[in-house]
Amino acid sequence: MSTSDDLALFDKEINDLVDLIKTAFKAEKSRWFLHDQTDTLYVEISGIDAWSEEDIDALMTPIMDDLELDFEEIILLPLTE
Repeated sequence: MSTSDDLALFDKEINDLVDLIKTAFKAEKSRWFLHDQTDTLYVEISGIDAWSEEDIDALMTPIMDDLELDFEEIILLPLTE
């Protein structure tokens, strides 16, 4: 498998994860950014600012428990347009 195939697969896995998060929060829009130096995934979700910290934790815990990707941190942010 070539490096470009590896990158395409990695991008697909991140997109699938972000879609799962977006669905969990019933959001219409999302986007993500990976900061390579810190291995941090930033996920912007529309409407996330309306959720309480407890609700966010409750929705994210099963997603994180099943996560096969390895990030130092995943940070959820409100989507800015």
